[in-house]
Amino acid sequence: MRAALFQANSGVDPLIGARALVEAIERAAGEGADMVFTPEMSAVLDRNRARAAGTIVAEEQDVALAAVREAAARHRLWVHLGSIAVRSEAADGRFANRGFVIDDTGAIRARYDKMHLFDVDLPDGQSIRESAAYAPGGQAVAVDTPWGRLGLAICYDLRFPALFGALSDAGATMIAIPAAFTVPTGRAHWHVLMRARAIEAAAFVIAAAQTGTHEDGRHTYGHSLVVDPWGEIVIDMGEAPGVAVVEIDAAHVAEARARIPVIDHRRPIGAVAVAA
Repeated sequence: MRAALFQANSGVDPLIGARALVEAIERAAGEGADMVFTPEMSAVLDRNRARAAGTIVAEEQDVALAAVREAAARHRLWVHLGSIAVRSEAADGRFANRGFVIDDTGAIRARYDKMHLFDVDLPDGQSIRESAAYAPGGQAVAVDTPWGRLGLAICYDLRFPALFGALSDAGATMIAIPAAFTVPTGRAHWHVLMRARAIEAAAFVIAAAQTGTHEDGRHTYGHSLVVDPWGEIVIDMGEAPGVAVVEIDAAHVAEARARIPVIDHRRPIGAVAVAA
């Protein structure tokens, strides 16, 4: 598979975000990509919750999702729209941070709502409470593509290895981890966690990321990555926005799993015995 990663610097206007996504898909198609991977909050990244709420609609009304579906069909390629904010079915009115896998006819093949929400106080003074606006997803998701089974995760999910064990147990040979990592946590943990998840799952990790200083004032880390099943970094896009295309060879998954068959050796843990 020729995978294209879109490293974005999203702003607060959904129309501008939708246009940037379409332009990235067009560029990827021109470079012979089979599938495009985009970051978390691909169209709008806005920490002003009151302003952002005015741009969040049901998925069937979302301009970015509609534009991406049309572009995927027009250029005959698949797209993993890393995530967008949509109105959900949550009884308390919270939104969903939802990713979509779209095929080359523009049809939605899978949806995934971010399961683990980022509620932290960072050393640089940022206080982030994702759960105040978003409801957590309740189901891990994988989807079949022409190039293998793709497991879905979003950003903070990266820190919870049980999810990646479940996805690889379900047959995922690739795992997408779109993100909008902060700079402090990115510098500390981004590369090591991405490599660890690829090694543990013996799968390709494809992580399209937000980057740079955004219109809402936040700063994201960038460094969109592809990591192979042996933990080697295939590509690191650094800090500049743009599109990069890389070859993903499914044979590397079988090779890694033959060398160290971690999936075959997994056992249920159950309760922990605590010795006095």
